[in-house]
Amino acid sequence: MPGITREEVAHLARLSRLELKSEELDHFAEQLNDIVDAVARVSEIAAEDVPPTSHPLPLTNVMRADEVRPSLRPDEVLAAAPAAEEQRFRVPQILGED
Repeated sequence: MPGITREEVAHLARLSRLELKSEELDHFAEQLNDIVDAVARVSEIAAEDVPPTSHPLPLTNVMRADEVRPSLRPDEVLAAAPAAEEQRFRVPQILGED
């Protein structure tokens, strides 16, 4: 497979509205070729019997199940708040709105 040329990098730079110097075109062309080669190597290794995964280790949900449990009554909670108004916590205004 032919590599990415400096002309292709220049074209991509123009499309991206990036201004690249001549030495940057060569540098990025080399880097992009390395990336394409690395992806090709991974594609060669992938076997048909290996299912696609999003993570190398199996993940399980580590959260506990939701359970209804007794909790404080609203009046008990509001009694411990620094400020309350109309059965709600009163907090400082932050957006300057009325």
